[in-house]
Amino acid sequence: MVEKNSANHHRHSIRMKGYDYSLAGAYFVTVVAYQRSSIFGEVANGEVKLNRYGSIAFQQWIRLGKGSKHSSFPTFIIMPNHVHAIVCIVRGAGVEFEYKFSGNTPLHPYHIPIATPGSLGAIVRAHKASVTSRINVLRRKTEPPIWQRNYYDHIVRNEKEYEYIWIYIEYNPINWSDDKLNLFPANVQYQESN
Repeated sequence: MVEKNSANHHRHSIRMKGYDYSLAGAYFVTVVAYQRSSIFGEVANGEVKLNRYGSIAFQQWIRLGKGSKHSSFPTFIIMPNHVHAIVCIVRGAGVEFEYKFSGNTPLHPYHIPIATPGSLGAIVRAHKASVTSRINVLRRKTEPPIWQRNYYDHIVRNEKEYEYIWIYIEYNPINWSDDKLNLFPANVQYQESN
């Protein structure tokens, strides 16, 4: 067995410790491209212009939403180097996908395996994997990676927060020049492979 050098491996979870991410609820998710490269397109005049890779990322969110009985994505946007989405997880047959806030979002610890099917992590992993496999076929290589290793999430606690996040997502292209994920405001772009 090969021992890993712990000085070189600093993988710490950024998830809320002990929280059950398969619980019904709304989650704001940000998934960032590897090294924040503008792999998915550009923003011009306040509008996102997706390239081939961005179109793949867009189509895979749509496909993932259509294939799920227990989750929906009421809004999402593919930006040049990241994806923002609201992910709603629901449980039970015949449940409407419109998530209703009950005011008692459970934030107490649960002990649950990380790879629970239908959990937020499983949903994000499925999207990242499907986008990666399709882009890698187009570019005929697997390096550099498409995504950063992790993703950011925020548990949406009430309707007001939900509405604020929805507006933030919708206006993200207009505010691109001020976006902290925009490393190249002067329109330096990721080059697609042919």
